Amino acid sequence: MKYSPLLLLLFCFITRAQETNPAYADSIPTVIDSSYREDQFYFGLSFNFITDQPGFIDQNGFSAGLSGGFIRDIPFNKDRNFGMGVGLGLAFDSFGQNLFIGENENGETVFRNLSQDNIDYDTNRFHTFLVEAPIQVRWRTSTFSSYKFWRIYAGLKLGYIYHFRSVFKQDGNVVKQSDVPELNRFRLGTSFTFGYSTFNFQIYYGLNSFFENTNVDGETLELSTIRVGLMFYIL
Repeated sequence: MKYSPLLLLLFCFITRAQETNPAYADSIPTVIDSSYREDQFYFGLSFNFITDQPGFIDQNGFSAGLSGGFIRDIPFNKDRNFGMGVGLGLAFDSFGQNLFIGENENGETVFRNLSQDNIDYDTNRFHTFLVEAPIQVRWRTSTFSSYKFWRIYAGLKLGYIYHFRSVFKQDGNVVKQSDVPELNRFRLGTSFTFGYSTFNFQIYYGLNSFFENTNVDGETLELSTIRVGLMFYIL
């Protein structure tokens, strides 16, 4: 056992060497990713308003929308706070109003002004289900190390209505219509988003009408939409 003191000394040296030196730890530089992107998942809630409608159209009930998807960030400058974003997502919109959409015995679409015909009903609305592709010009106050910043995003949204459904309900009668040849399934609109961190204000203005070559009571049926609400961005 004459080597015991030597072994004890060696053990103490190794243990001391493994202890962290606070001064040295503080001197370790923080690694910053200078090639960061603001790739984001987005989720939106909106109130929907009908625009460009003929005089007889009255919006009623609760009209709302949901959207969600992913946007790829493409920075243009060294600070990476200016660039563009291209994304893909899904959207659902609902509109309560007084335009009946059905079909006659020949399979032709029927549009009727429910107010003029004095028809009592409980619910009349149409729903759109879309695939959409946002294209944005993006400016923000972000830095390499901060995830909370002000942003202004503006651009276009391209969309395609892959499913349309109109629902009319009255006592003892329900009419659902999905096949509407007059429907313009391709959607185009401008979008603007402004806010801080996760919570942002959004507005969308549709540039084309829902229906083509359609007249009701002698008026051209050109319906579009404005969506106003909140947009949530999650890194």
